[in-house]
Amino acid sequence: MDLDKALTHSSRFLAFSGLAAIAFGIIVLVWPGLSLEALIALFGALALVYGVLGLAAGLNLLAHRGTDWVPYVLAGLAGIAIGAVTFFRPGITALLLLYLIAGWAIVTGVFEIMAAVNVHGGRSGAFWLGIGGLLSIIFGAVVAIWPISGALAILWLIGVYSIVFGLTRVVFAYRVHAVQGGVRRALGRVEARS
Repeated sequence: MDLDKALTHSSRFLAFSGLAAIAFGIIVLVWPGLSLEALIALFGALALVYGVLGLAAGLNLLAHRGTDWVPYVLAGLAGIAIGAVTFFRPGITALLLLYLIAGWAIVTGVFEIMAAVNVHGGRSGAFWLGIGGLLSIIFGAVVAIWPISGALAILWLIGVYSIVFGLTRVVFAYRVHAVQGGVRRALGRVEARS
């Protein structure tokens, strides 16, 4: 399996984590009366799923001698660590939860931008990964600067962010698959003419 196929395979993990983020965002938006305990459990599950899938994407690239595995592995480990904290310390306060969410978003955003820069070398769709990273950093900064701006406003912000962030990952994965399909079709036409 060459590096392009490894990237295609890793993009599936990213697409699944994007779908998990979209599901989390929809749940938060349609269930605004969500209790703090339920929000913590949902956020912990999202961070854990994101972390495991990000780690899997990075390890897949590492196994195929890819050079852009580091951001995925580090972001995956950060997600797993934050998910573990939310599950093993469920009594955390709402303010601490908001700071955890803000910190996770900023760290994730930095690693997403690093991954986009590494993947950019001629691959379509890296732009979407970078946009997702930038949005994560902005979201994390807004939540960290104004953590007590109203519980409903924060819930809406978390829900919208999760959906947009998830969409950028799904679009990135789709673009990687579309480019791979185009390359395979072009190679098939060239081989048929030979």
